[in-house]
Order: sequence, then C-alpha cells, then structure tokens
Amino acid sequence: MAKQELVVLGQSCESDESDACCPGLVTAPLDEDQAADLAKLFKALGDPVRLRLLSMIASRAGGEVCVCDLTPAFDLSQPTISHHLKLLRQAGLIDCERRGTWVYYWVLPATLDRLAVFLKASQTAEVGA
Repeated sequence: MAKQELVVLGQSCESDESDACCPGLVTAPLDEDQAADLAKLFKALGDPVRLRLLSMIASRAGGEVCVCDLTPAFDLSQPTISHHLKLLRQAGLIDCERRGTWVYYWVLPATLDRLAVFLKASQTAEVGA
C-alpha cells in the first residue's frame, strides 16, 4: 500500500513547496457558498459608519469597547449606532455582551483573518500579473 501524505491546512509551508501544500484563493475561483459568505462580510463593511465602528472596536486597547464610548464619535442617534452594530454582529465581524446597562463589543479575529487572507491573495495575484 502506497504512503499518502496528508496536508494540514493552516500551517505554514516550506517556501519551495508553498504552491503545492497551501493553495491560496488565487489558485481557484470561489464557489457559490464562499462568494455568498464573503459578500455578506463585504456588504456589512460597505457602509462608512460600520467600517469606522469596526475600526474603533478593533483598535481599542484591551480588545473591547462599550457602546457608550462609540456613540459620541458619530453625529447619529444611539438607535442608529445600535442598528449598525447589529449588522456587524449578524455578519460575524463582532460579538457583544451586556454588562448591566451597557453593551461591550469586540472583534472576532477569525473573521478578520478570513478577510485578510482573501484580500492578501487578491493583492498577490494582482502584483504578479
């Protein structure tokens, strides 16, 4: 019986074998499900307010921020800010927890990593062309 080598995804590869063991998004087009999942993320980020909210949450020391610290940064009502935060949460970009009166938000690194991999792969393909 022949030996078969299993490839473990998510591990770094040797530089001379990178194409063989860690195929990037540039090696194959997205299927329908992948495209739909990524489109939800990009749609959520397609609004300047939501993009700023995500940036404010992600850049906060300690990794989380109270909604009471987010609202004053915008010339929008609290319900509007809450709506934008809800859309970011539904897209899987952030999560939250109620603590007493206030809600605290933090980013979900795994989702940001998915976006980073996709964008980096796209950038790599464009540079190589």
